[in-house]
Amino acid sequence: MTRREEFVAVRTQGESRATRNFVMATLCDPSVEHVKIGLITSRRAARRAVVRNQIRRRMRAVLVQHGDKLTPGRYLVLIARRRAAEASFRELEADWLDLARRLGILHENLSQSSQSS
Repeated sequence: MTRREEFVAVRTQGESRATRNFVMATLCDPSVEHVKIGLITSRRAARRAVVRNQIRRRMRAVLVQHGDKLTPGRYLVLIARRRAAEASFRELEADWLDLARRLGILHENLSQSSQSS
């Protein structure tokens, strides 16, 4: 996602949940063929650009690893919180999976198989 209107629609009309490291918001839109994802890392999350970029790289890595498990036809916004700067990749991954399950946006058969491996 790149347009401000999309971000605003997801935050105002969608459903959101939060953990220590992230806030995740989602909005179902059947006209969207896949999942449109937006990442937000503000200066409030980390003052230095280097740290914000590191958080974004980790967020993208989690999405690369687990993005194929998302149900299509939705917008997804992932907002980094301040604690994300100190979190390990595994903590970020666990938080992301927790939020995705709580929001009900994971394919059930795939999310269960990842737990057993």
